[in-house]
Amino acid sequence: MKLLVLIPAYNEAGAVGGVVEEVHAVLPNVPVLVVDDCSNDATVVVARKAGALVLSVPYHLGLGGCVQAGYRLAYELGYDYVIRVDGDGQHDPRFIPLVLETLQREGCEMVIGSRFVGGGGEHTSHARGLAILFFRAILRPILGKPVHDPTSGFVGVNRTALEVFSHTFPLEYPEIEALVVLQRKRFRFVEVPVEMRKRKAGRSTITPLKSIYYMLHVLLGVFVNILKFEGKRK
Repeated sequence: MKLLVLIPAYNEAGAVGGVVEEVHAVLPNVPVLVVDDCSNDATVVVARKAGALVLSVPYHLGLGGCVQAGYRLAYELGYDYVIRVDGDGQHDPRFIPLVLETLQREGCEMVIGSRFVGGGGEHTSHARGLAILFFRAILRPILGKPVHDPTSGFVGVNRTALEVFSHTFPLEYPEIEALVVLQRKRFRFVEVPVEMRKRKAGRSTITPLKSIYYMLHVLLGVFVNILKFEGKRK
């Protein structure tokens, strides 16, 4: 079993070092890969100092591009599982073993760390909360099952999903579209309860105005993926 912890980061010098150190405290022998999206600050220096491997992309790709770059490298290096946590400190690394254990036990392609399974969704902004409710309703008939936290970036995937995502992955706001890609491929996902925290530094790039763009953009991506749905479940 080969596990890689993936941290996409853009201008997260104030938090990424602490995240890497927390991951190593929980999983001391597991490599941590920080994919730096052309940060303008000391993200790369801080991540390396904390003990992470760093992949610096040549152009600003956005979140989805960074995640796909990490997935592709992990697949080519032969990793069996990749668990993604954000570089802002919101995802508690203590729950990484739970995500991994669920991937192995359930044999599913993806495990989502959810703030709403067994919890109240602490540290969720009003705008994000409304978006979550909206996409829950949209995704329920598409996925054939409820998803409590469709925007969560605390995600683990196995090698089967890793192969798919290394070749095709949504570039912007990828979490929701990735679920539809899974359904299109007839893959399974499971949610597990995790705790989310306030970001340690910086601020979210999703403003109320961007939330509207976010919803429209993701809706278009969902629609396109529905058109690509493959044959009956094997």
